[in-house]
Amino acid sequence: MRVMLVHPSALMYSEIFLRLEPLGLERVAAAARDAGHEVRVVDLQVLSRDLLDRELESFAPEALGISLNYLANIPEAIEIAHHAKAASPGCFVFLGGHSISFIAEHVLEQAEGAVDAIVRGEGEPAVEPLLAAARDGGLKDVPGVVCAEGRGPAPKLLDSLDSPRPARDLMRKRNRYFIGELDPCASIEFTRGCPWDCSFCSAWTFYGRSYRKASPEAAAEEMASIREPNVFIVDDVAFIRPEHGHGIAAELERRRIRKQYYLETRSDVLLRNEEVFARWTRLGLRYMFLGMEALDAEGLDLYRKRVSPDDNFKALETARRLGIMVAINLIVDPAWDAERFRLVREFALSVPEIVHLTVMTPYPGTEIWHTESRQLTTRDYRLFDIQHAVVPTTLPLEEFYRELVRTQAVLNRKHLGLRNAIGAMSVLGRNLARGQTNFARMLWKFGSVYNVRRQMADHRQPVRYELPLPRHSATPPGRQDLFIHTRAASHTRPQPDPEPDGV
Repeated sequence: MRVMLVHPSALMYSEIFLRLEPLGLERVAAAARDAGHEVRVVDLQVLSRDLLDRELESFAPEALGISLNYLANIPEAIEIAHHAKAASPGCFVFLGGHSISFIAEHVLEQAEGAVDAIVRGEGEPAVEPLLAAARDGGLKDVPGVVCAEGRGPAPKLLDSLDSPRPARDLMRKRNRYFIGELDPCASIEFTRGCPWDCSFCSAWTFYGRSYRKASPEAAAEEMASIREPNVFIVDDVAFIRPEHGHGIAAELERRRIRKQYYLETRSDVLLRNEEVFARWTRLGLRYMFLGMEALDAEGLDLYRKRVSPDDNFKALETARRLGIMVAINLIVDPAWDAERFRLVREFALSVPEIVHLTVMTPYPGTEIWHTESRQLTTRDYRLFDIQHAVVPTTLPLEEFYRELVRTQAVLNRKHLGLRNAIGAMSVLGRNLARGQTNFARMLWKFGSVYNVRRQMADHRQPVRYELPLPRHSATPPGRQDLFIHTRAASHTRPQPDPEPDGV
């Protein structure tokens, strides 16, 4: 079959801070190609909608799949599905991805016949039987599939992260992928899953608390195939298991692979496994995203981070000592008043790290979805991008956004403004000499993306597609009721010290 896979357009924060290659879609593309299909990928983060329209006509796909890791892209995906059906009436259209896995039946109904199937769970093990069923029949028997005939068996977990290797050769304009000054930047995956259970996160509910690791040999072999000088390690929490981090490092050292790396981890993991991170700094680890989420113990308890403020600040000191630049994430509670915003600004100005803000957002698949969704002030998918408030704010909404933008501007002044750009001229010069303009463009784009008028206008958009509300019952759902995947015996979970929840 001729199969076209589509990644939707970039979201608000992707216009400035990062634009990552769609690694999951590349792996699904590889699995489809390995099954004998002719595959084409269109990433609307870097390619135009006009190009998609032209390729729908010229390539005439027999099957079209759209990746939906983010709720905010669902209206666009439904629109593309309708367009694909109009352009090729016989085209089999399917959706898949992290966020849509939790609300598959609802989106299928909203698509009004434009979508033939939705894949819940991981796409790599599902795409071959899905495409076979699209051709020969039996959709409702494919694990993880939701279609008009009903829901199929439970989705399967990929047996091994070692394969399929992402089909990076199918991507166009790879030079448009970046994160911060790492421009261009590829992505790679060493592990999948998370053993913690933060209340705002759906990573652990999606994977059913499973945790899998690529073999050090396969990870290093894939790294050797990456042409970009910079790599973002996309693991939910990097180097939970120190022996795994050391194993990959040893393979990279043996192959004499040197790149610049960016990763995400937790404070307690950094403190416990400092030797691993120190070794990786010698391999080129330069940047780290640290989800502190809150500055005080009360906030950390609310989000069930299972770390203390002392751990967070010790982790910052450790990263500084290792020479790693840290981007801190803090969750903005819509209940914040002007004084709380002021205190956060003071903190952001007092530390050398980048401070990034995301707005607390109840997502399907998270525990707070079941505790906070009754309060939703909007169900417009497009506003569920962690940059808009979707529950009541203590401050009037416009004033809330004014404080939010004012606080976010601290990051702009410290790290993205003209003064800093002059100081980072060597970085700019190197990037521009290679024809890379992503970092340069983001330095001056902040004000056009983050402004109160734009965010208020987003709330006034006509709404056609809305998020469903969860079914409320007398008792909250059990944790396993939230899982997309059920952990098989072969899929192990690491045992951090202390154990995250004792289950």
